[in-house]
Amino acid sequence: MDFFSPILSIGAGGAAAVPVIIVVFLLMSMIKIIKEYERAVIFRLGKYAGVRGPGIIIIIPIIERLEQRIDMRTIPHDVPPQDVITKDNVSIKVNAVVFFRVMDAEKAVIEVVNWYMATSQLAQTMLRSVLGGAELQDILQEREQLNMELQKDLDTHTDPWGVKVSAVEIKHIDLPPEMQRSMAAQAEADRERRAKIIHADGEFQASQKLSEAAEVIAHNPIALQLRFLQTLSEIAAENSSTIIFPVPIDILKVFIGEDKKV
Repeated sequence: MDFFSPILSIGAGGAAAVPVIIVVFLLMSMIKIIKEYERAVIFRLGKYAGVRGPGIIIIIPIIERLEQRIDMRTIPHDVPPQDVITKDNVSIKVNAVVFFRVMDAEKAVIEVVNWYMATSQLAQTMLRSVLGGAELQDILQEREQLNMELQKDLDTHTDPWGVKVSAVEIKHIDLPPEMQRSMAAQAEADRERRAKIIHADGEFQASQKLSEAAEVIAHNPIALQLRFLQTLSEIAAENSSTIIFPVPIDILKVFIGEDKKV
């Protein structure tokens, strides 16, 4: 009897500790800590019971259950490259980034099975649909307008899920090699055309200025002589230059006339 008495006492103590362990376990399961950017969707006996948080919340064991923690922050989602055939039958690859966030945690849990996956799949479908209805030139030049159209269409479809799409940005457009060469040649031809137009416009303006200068000289011959002297001054700046200065006949007439008189 003395041998079994310690065992019996331990068993009695252990039995007494069981309720304490159960109480501690229940308290731990009742208390949940929800972060500032999270919301907890609670179900009571299978029915929606509300959204709680942030901070410490109490959940009644067995009766209530924390169905899902919803992150309320904006999520940047990278849409993988999509094969798109444009309206003018050009095959391209396009990827984009979508920014969205949950605005209504209740709808995000009840109205759709997986709000994140649903938004991701919808973004891929919309990207192919919207860009497939535009020509390649519009996709390359009107990217901002297409971004706004994608954002509007996505937001309309995700609104019943409590998800707000704030922005869509097309990141990269991958063109076929032959299309890249064609566009490079077109761009080069366009640059040459603009260069020729600028050169021709410069020549036209220069000819106008020369015409105006000729008109001024025609009405004032002394201006031609001043220009002539200025040109001589510029040439004389070079030490190795040899200048032949033509003397006007009008100046020599004075000396010729005096010689005749003598």
